[in-house]
Amino acid sequence: MEPSRISSLFSNLNFGKKLTISILSFVLVIGTMSFAIYETTKANVTVTTDGEEVSIRTHANTVAEVMEELGLQVGEFDELKPAINEKITGNMSISWKIANEVNVVINGDEEQVWTTADSVEDLVAELKITVKEHDKISPSLDTEIQPEMNVTYESAFMVRVKSDGEEHEVWTTSTTVADFLERESITLGELDRVEPALDEILNSEEEIKVVRVEKVTDVVEETVAFATVTKNDSSLQKGNEKVVESGKNGLVEKHYEVILEDGEEVSRELVKTETTRESTDRVVAVGTREPTPTVSRSSSPAPKQTSTNSGSTSNSSSTSPSGKTMTVTATAYTANCNGCSGITATGINLKNNRNMKVIAVDPNVIPLGSRVHVEGYGTAIAGDTGGAIRGNKIDVHVPTKNEAYRWGNRTVKITILD
Repeated sequence: MEPSRISSLFSNLNFGKKLTISILSFVLVIGTMSFAIYETTKANVTVTTDGEEVSIRTHANTVAEVMEELGLQVGEFDELKPAINEKITGNMSISWKIANEVNVVINGDEEQVWTTADSVEDLVAELKITVKEHDKISPSLDTEIQPEMNVTYESAFMVRVKSDGEEHEVWTTSTTVADFLERESITLGELDRVEPALDEILNSEEEIKVVRVEKVTDVVEETVAFATVTKNDSSLQKGNEKVVESGKNGLVEKHYEVILEDGEEVSRELVKTETTRESTDRVVAVGTREPTPTVSRSSSPAPKQTSTNSGSTSNSSSTSPSGKTMTVTATAYTANCNGCSGITATGINLKNNRNMKVIAVDPNVIPLGSRVHVEGYGTAIAGDTGGAIRGNKIDVHVPTKNEAYRWGNRTVKITILD
């Protein structure tokens, strides 16, 4: 090969090499400039969550792209500021609060709540709950929110309480009457009762009434009138009487079971009757001796006169200065007997005078309004009549059915006093 051609060849090779180097240098400069431009156009973004910060430089267009670039998954209820679709501009700060699931019970109603609140106070504000002075909330308002924690809220209401003669108002969040009484330290005796019932649920303004119930025994002493017994006495002139033995009233004790509600008597039941002193009959001697015949003191002897008994004496009745005595059949009745109005034939109200001594009579035998002494019963007013009271029969008034049963049907002597 000719020297000139060889020289030309080397010259061409040197030119190509220089050209390649120049091109590579240009590309490198362009790449460096592009990288510099790319880096300088990145935005500085700081993401803050739970007090920690992460900073990156990024070409991301939105907050969502930044979170994705950082590998952070935003939950449905999480709070992002700015919003997830906001554009990235310049130096930017993103605040990310992760939501917690909390179990909330409001006045007995339970629900699951997602929240980004920092404290219980922030949570109730978020739920638009106003906690008043007497309301109950657990845990306390300054408690920090934790995942899956329980928050209970009960709103207070006013209850009026009547107990032991006093009335007052109480704020409460109790659910039942029993729970309320326990919280207020109100105890019930064995017989006490409360309205409404202990298991009733309180959920609004109500009135609670505590009734104190007592069961006591009341012993009442009553007099049992003595009876008057007459006996014939041949030593006394006919028409004369003499008290041989003074009668003496007996005494009985009646035991009543009495129920008191708040100190007021509401019921009374006779449970026992005891005789503490038997009555003693009054004994009256009635003269049977005929009067002695008398002789006139005139100048001539008067014809002898013999006293004769112009009346006849029967076994069932006799007449004396103190009244007519007879033997009768006696039954007993009360103001509340079947068919009875409680008002006697003479207008006496036996319902208002339960202890009044009144007898029902046959007016053809014993005049209405008469005072009559009845053996074993005492002095009574003949103030009533009855369809079955005919002839020598009377019906004595007693306060209770038990006394009527004890009286039964008996034969007694009576004396019409006036």
